[in-house]
Amino acid sequence: MVTFALLLVSAYAYEVVQRPPALPTPPALELSERRAVKVTVYYPDTQVQNLRAVQRTVQVTEETPTALAQAAANAWAQGPAGSGTGLLRAVPQGTAAPRVYLRGTHYFVDFPQAYTGLNYGASGERMLLCTLTRTLLEKRGQDVTFLVNGQMTDTLGRMDLREPYTRQDCTDQ
Repeated sequence: MVTFALLLVSAYAYEVVQRPPALPTPPALELSERRAVKVTVYYPDTQVQNLRAVQRTVQVTEETPTALAQAAANAWAQGPAGSGTGLLRAVPQGTAAPRVYLRGTHYFVDFPQAYTGLNYGASGERMLLCTLTRTLLEKRGQDVTFLVNGQMTDTLGRMDLREPYTRQDCTDQ
């Protein structure tokens, strides 16, 4: 009788082990709706002397200050839309946009290493920093601190990066 009970338990255990595992339930698909939002982006004029504001429409999934700032930085890196605008790109076409972080009222811009090799003159380097500073500080924020590859750096070309940039640092001459 004990032998028969052990045989039944063994047969049941064998059948349980041979069953295919239960399929996991797939995660629910969450689609993020993109919304069009207008941001002001600054570009240098053709003489690389003055900043010019342009309204750009960007797509965002959320309207947080950080998401809007990153979208504005992406539009800045893409350059002005259309030709014949009398405006120049701040960085060469295809250059990656910097990462933008916000802590309180302070922006932190992390340039990729490629930005150190742009070889702009002093006015071009000033325009690079000031167009991005004015773009980010258009609606909110106090200042912008620039980093390269996630590290603090003293300079970008000829421009001093030891102190944050403010709107007043980047007014037209």
